[in-house]
Amino acid sequence: MIDVAIVGGGVVGCMIARKLSRYQLKVVLVEKEDDVASGTSKANSAVIHAGYDAKPGTLKAKLNVQGNPLYDEICRELDVPFKRIGSLVVALNEEEVNVLEELMERGKNNGVPNLEIINREKLLEMEPNITSESRAALYAPTAGIICPYELTIALAENACLNGVDIKLNSPVIGIRAESGGGLSVETPGEIIHTRYVINAAGLFADEISRMAGAEDYSITPRKGEYLIFDRRFGDIVNRVIFPSPTKISKGILVCPTVDGNFFIGPNSNDVREKDDVSVTLQGIEEIVRGARKLIPRLPLMHVIASFAGLRAVSNTNDFVIGASKKVRGFINIGGIQSPGLSAAPAITEMVVDILKEEGLELKEKSNYNPGRPQINKFRLFNNEEKKELIRRDPVYGRVVCRCETVTEGEIIDAIRRPLGARSLDAVKRRTRAGMGRCQGGFCSPRVMAILARELGIDPLEVTKCGSGSEMLKGRTKEFIETGGVKSAK
Repeated sequence: MIDVAIVGGGVVGCMIARKLSRYQLKVVLVEKEDDVASGTSKANSAVIHAGYDAKPGTLKAKLNVQGNPLYDEICRELDVPFKRIGSLVVALNEEEVNVLEELMERGKNNGVPNLEIINREKLLEMEPNITSESRAALYAPTAGIICPYELTIALAENACLNGVDIKLNSPVIGIRAESGGGLSVETPGEIIHTRYVINAAGLFADEISRMAGAEDYSITPRKGEYLIFDRRFGDIVNRVIFPSPTKISKGILVCPTVDGNFFIGPNSNDVREKDDVSVTLQGIEEIVRGARKLIPRLPLMHVIASFAGLRAVSNTNDFVIGASKKVRGFINIGGIQSPGLSAAPAITEMVVDILKEEGLELKEKSNYNPGRPQINKFRLFNNEEKKELIRRDPVYGRVVCRCETVTEGEIIDAIRRPLGARSLDAVKRRTRAGMGRCQGGFCSPRVMAILARELGIDPLEVTKCGSGSEMLKGRTKEFIETGGVKSAK
């Protein structure tokens, strides 16, 4: 029997898997998609918040402030880029200056260190491109930025190395309490018998909880759309720039990324479908309008991609974390919307404490490894380092993605690593191939060929993101011979 089964391969599920992998336990993580970080964790603002925004006394407030300082060690151990650049909430009028005072007071109550309200002159000195209409700003130096999917993949790789069994393409279709104790988790391929189930299913956590007969709560998907800009304009802001917040959102921000780009967004609209990540003209106009209030001169000609992400908003408007009172061994982690990424390390600590209270014995392994194999990020190397890398392995001398300078060696490594990439998007998230200004127009066919070769599959089997998303429909000659050209016309 398994000790712990985790449902969901987002940042919270993978961080818990990594944490539990340091103990002498049998742990399984099941994820319905073909890769981890395929839901909320792949498309959000990527901000590690300081913690002044959430209402004091809530789990959001408590776990955000506890989780923020834990990121330095986690990212150092996993070699994940993390920049503690600070954030600014900008007030444009006297009424918003009063909001800054409220936010600072709330932050102090939450335990956020070093908050400061700065005047207009200081703000313009820190951010020369910000609107001249600004009056003041709340400065939070402990805020930071990270790549959420790179973090999640790193967590999963480390968990794999330490013995966690990660089962992809495994949607949960049934959870039942067993007569002899424990629970069974059913996927299309197998039934997993386990002592504990951790429900970290993101947008679907409410459905998983009902499936198990545990607590009844609801998750509403709240969509946020974004625009991301070419790297040459990545220094338009130096920090995370927020407007004065609204009742349901922190507002449309302007923010640099750890990879040197910057983005604007998100807006905030409740939607009905949990897979609605469409980007609309209306949404783009809304986020451009909002971002221009902070940075009037946006280089809109240099937008390279748009995307949307979904936040899991619970009907309690707070995180739903705790052992079920109805189903022994079932633990809910629902409603993990912002600041869920910031709070993830503290959520993990809380869940481990719950498992202890529920009777799980935790004995540390003597051979636990906190790291993962090194990744050779060619674009970040100096010329001498590049020469040495190519000398040791010539495939690093073949640049596949011109925009991001990603080499064949990096793509092969991404496929061969623990929890290796199996699709075009999985390679993209691990290497950045296809994330530059041409958005994969040049490199996608070459990445597909490498995937087919390394996995020993037919090129027609290469997918964008799992079964049903095959990139190719057929061979050109067969298409012509069967009259496809005529049909296509």
